[in-house]
Amino acid sequence: MPSPKRFATSPPLRSRRSSDPDAVASGILEWSYHSRSAADTDRLGRLVGQCSQRGAIVALYGDLGTGKTVFVRGVASGLGASPRAVSSPTFVLIHEYQGQWPLAHVDLYRLRNAAELEHVGLSDYLDGRTVVAIEWAEKAGPELPQDRLEIHLSYGEGLSRDILLKATGQCSRGVLTCVKQRGARWRAAAMAPKTERAR
Repeated sequence: MPSPKRFATSPPLRSRRSSDPDAVASGILEWSYHSRSAADTDRLGRLVGQCSQRGAIVALYGDLGTGKTVFVRGVASGLGASPRAVSSPTFVLIHEYQGQWPLAHVDLYRLRNAAELEHVGLSDYLDGRTVVAIEWAEKAGPELPQDRLEIHLSYGEGLSRDILLKATGQCSRGVLTCVKQRGARWRAAAMAPKTERAR
């Protein structure tokens, strides 16, 4: 994974509801974010962590190197856990971190088939008390809760990433609404004249 590089300006924020009629009817809420660097991806993850409540499910999708683990580090930081402790689980597929709420970091990359999922212990963390962040969430199949905040990461130009956040239920819509509101304040602060920001 490329090392984080910081940019002086905040990325543009774009908001939209799904144009899919079925998605609108089911109450799915979407929001897109253009990340210019790993630091921006981390910052968005922190915001998701700050907005999360007990039982929130964060399902991450994207190719290798798109920033899923970077995003989870941000979530950990937003929950008050140490982001330095977060790494991709290798042989143990679930790592636990303690912040404001417990965080379970699940990485299903090495899962070879659905039968192996029974031995991972994912269901033990879907207890309504733990924030669960799942990398390679597509491999969870029917074990994945219906109400989840989906994070779809894809490559942009250079180090940039396009990130689509999709809320699929009441809990996740609450998280995403919070993220959108705070994200709008980021944009306003970034666009404010330097003299105002210095005050």
